[in-house]
Amino acid sequence: MQLLQCSSSGSTNITPRFLANKRTVVAGGMRGGGGPGRDGDEAPRDLKRAGFLGAAVAPPLVAAVVALSPLCLSPVSLGQTADIQRGAVLFRRACIGCHDSGGNIIQPGATLFMKDLQRNGVDTEEEIYRVTYFGKGRMPGFGENCTPRGQCTFGPRLQEEEIKELAKFVKLQADQGWPKIEIGED
Repeated sequence: MQLLQCSSSGSTNITPRFLANKRTVVAGGMRGGGGPGRDGDEAPRDLKRAGFLGAAVAPPLVAAVVALSPLCLSPVSLGQTADIQRGAVLFRRACIGCHDSGGNIIQPGATLFMKDLQRNGVDTEEEIYRVTYFGKGRMPGFGENCTPRGQCTFGPRLQEEEIKELAKFVKLQADQGWPKIEIGED
């Protein structure tokens, strides 16, 4: 198995066995007291090659740099990912019946896509929260203190924090064009 190709004056294939041999040399001398034609004090020919140290150190160093690079970090933190998942679960529980994938099966012009949200004046988290809490038109309110009763859902009410999470989720999804979110089971 070839892990890395050295580019020095003489090309050497770096394999796990090659590195194990070199670690033995660096840690305490040659295995078996040296090899044919070498005395125990002389550094092996491979160790003298330009690039050996770079070849031995470069892979872990490159791996560390890549792992810590901003290019490898996801655009959302773990906390944001958890918020998105909670929002997705709430959306599935309370909204998906009418708004599957951001659409609207009751009123086609009142989808949760940004163009419709903007046209209807509901394109901020605050406005999404207000409509979700109190309702608007055919959309029932889900807030615990929603009134009048005819405008509010007859199903389970959502707590204020849940509606805030839901509004944040809807706004984020609308900003991104409603990408598919994998939702873990509750």
